[in-house]
Amino acid sequence: MKKILIFSLLLASAYGVQAREKSRTPVYRDASRPVEERIDDLLSRMTPEEKVMQLTQYTLGRNDNANNMADPVNDIPAEIGSLIYFGTSPELRNRVQKKAVEQSRLGIPVLFGYDVIHGFRTTYPISLAQACSWNPELVKKAAEVAAGEARMAGVDWTFSPMIDVARDPRWGRVAEGYGEDPYTNAVFGAATVEGYQGDDLADNRRVAACLKHFVGYGASEAGRDYVYTEISRQTLWDTYMPPYEAGIKAGAATVMSCFNDISGTPGSANPYILTEVLKERWEHDGFVVSDWGAIEQLRSQGIAADKKEAAEKAFNAGLDMDMMNRCYDAHLAALVREGKVPQQRLDDAVRRVLRLKFRLGLFEKPYTPASTEAERFLLPASLEIAEQLAEESMVLLKNEQHALPLRAVRRIAVVGPMAKSRFNLLGSWSAQGDAEDVVSIFAGLENEYGDKAELFYAQGCEFDGEDRSGFAEAIAAAEKADVVVLCLGEKKTWSGENASRSTIALPAVQEQLAAELAKSGKPVVLVLSSGRPLELRRLEPLCGAIVQMWQPGLRGGNPLAGILSGRINPSGKLAMTFPYSTGQIPIYYNHRQSGRTHQGKYQDIPSTPLYDFAHGLSYTTFEYGDLQPSATTLRRGEKLTVTVSVTNTGEMDGAETVHWFIADPVCRISRPVRELKHFEKQLIRKGETHTFRFEIDPERDLSFTDGDGKRFLEAGDYFILVKDKKIKLTLTE
Repeated sequence: MKKILIFSLLLASAYGVQAREKSRTPVYRDASRPVEERIDDLLSRMTPEEKVMQLTQYTLGRNDNANNMADPVNDIPAEIGSLIYFGTSPELRNRVQKKAVEQSRLGIPVLFGYDVIHGFRTTYPISLAQACSWNPELVKKAAEVAAGEARMAGVDWTFSPMIDVARDPRWGRVAEGYGEDPYTNAVFGAATVEGYQGDDLADNRRVAACLKHFVGYGASEAGRDYVYTEISRQTLWDTYMPPYEAGIKAGAATVMSCFNDISGTPGSANPYILTEVLKERWEHDGFVVSDWGAIEQLRSQGIAADKKEAAEKAFNAGLDMDMMNRCYDAHLAALVREGKVPQQRLDDAVRRVLRLKFRLGLFEKPYTPASTEAERFLLPASLEIAEQLAEESMVLLKNEQHALPLRAVRRIAVVGPMAKSRFNLLGSWSAQGDAEDVVSIFAGLENEYGDKAELFYAQGCEFDGEDRSGFAEAIAAAEKADVVVLCLGEKKTWSGENASRSTIALPAVQEQLAAELAKSGKPVVLVLSSGRPLELRRLEPLCGAIVQMWQPGLRGGNPLAGILSGRINPSGKLAMTFPYSTGQIPIYYNHRQSGRTHQGKYQDIPSTPLYDFAHGLSYTTFEYGDLQPSATTLRRGEKLTVTVSVTNTGEMDGAETVHWFIADPVCRISRPVRELKHFEKQLIRKGETHTFRFEIDPERDLSFTDGDGKRFLEAGDYFILVKDKKIKLTLTE
């Protein structure tokens, strides 16, 4: 009995010690407490200077973006809120994190971000190419891989996806988004967010996403980067806002402000979009980060006299974190003391940043576990996804007289500056991708054909310049071959940020090489690698077939060769229109109707594009049946289903994407001639039929938005369009 009593006393004493220790533990350190309580407690302990530092971002490691010209930061303050981390190993990151956790007064961990746009170390096709796959589930898988590689390397947060609707291919950043259509950007943006973030941000294979660039950056005047955009409220809402609203609904943790001036108010100091819409109307509880130097650039945009005024205007508009401007850490505390920035606004911004850090689990697990590169990068499953995504992204633009596939050829001339290039296949913003890991076009053909065909290589010319001395070697290779595979395109650096071009035609020397090869009389198959749609009006007549392979990342060579040989049936379709000429720009499928549909055409060139949105050929043939609606008249609140049967009538299995468009011919606000509302991709075996379905919710699919972002639905006639099929639906009151 005595022993039991002593044991009970000891146990009670131990529990008492634990209780006292727990009571001394700050609430913000207690993982069992709700996140908002932890934030309240931490905020109550912070000085104004500590709060400001949480809203400040510097860089750490090698910066390889030539557009970001700030001096490297060598002495990282322990109180820093965020760092852009350019490393590939958690070692340096963890040393800086240890400084923050152990040497700052409150031990707040640092948030590490990086531009993981289309893969981290395993580089996937550029985002524009990904959209041409019309396979959001596959894109989601690629984002999951990118998130895992990034998080294991020490990155918690990616500045991706970019969901700027872009209709001017002269703008280099079309490579980073999902094309010209709002719905397409919304679907692929949401899939990418879900792939990055999963169900739990604290998962050590997930990263926080950042929607960019909010909003309208893709409308840059004349395709020139960083410049003014003229966007009406109506166009803002019906074209540029929908992808962002979808991304917020998908749970995107953060948003990045845009560089551009929107009709006189720069996006980085725009209270309407940053606060009224994003935070109040959409109830986004994450934070907004500036783009690199965007706050300071408010001076050159003419709305701030100095950095202090720029900080005041950006912060009061709703921009929470300063990326490499050195405006907030220099001036924000003083602005609060002077009453120019409300204390409540400061606390709200800090709360948003801390909320993400808690959700990422950084307070409990601030360090990235050590691992080898072999454990982190280029895993077989990751490369398999890279190859499949590259395969499904490639678009067969032209194939006359069965120029492809190349099944019976024995001698192939592989010509052009892109044929053996590896670096340029990576595409812009290739993160930690290494050209040494890239499968080139030539290597892919070697892998595909082996000893079945002899390959003759000649570079022919450089990507640009005046040197034609290599033409003779290229012509000699063509003369020995049964067919010429001509590999042309853009350098990696010709698209992406600060890569605007006055023309989207390839340099003259590449077109001249093609013209000389065509004179050989040998069939020419043109393979194009680029980060944007190209002007092909002089090249197209010279070739029997054209394959747009985009910039496919690490694993483009093998699927491209598989398409050329016929082992793979191409299934990609364009997410962005290919103009007939640069002079047609902007040209896009979902334009509004003209006042005179029979006039207003170009007098010197066609007014239609060379290859329209959703164009893409296959080696098999598909026959579409009639559209079959479950009803042709419906009332508000009712739903209906429209189906279409698609039969593979050819001799090869193939995947087909069905695009469902709607048209509203009469509306109080004029609407686009067609609006994409749904798409589905399915493999259909030869001889088999698949039924595609579009379940129509009128409030979602038939309604439109006004200039204040309010959706409305009018009674009347609507049309459903699939290829050349069309049916009328009538909505009644």
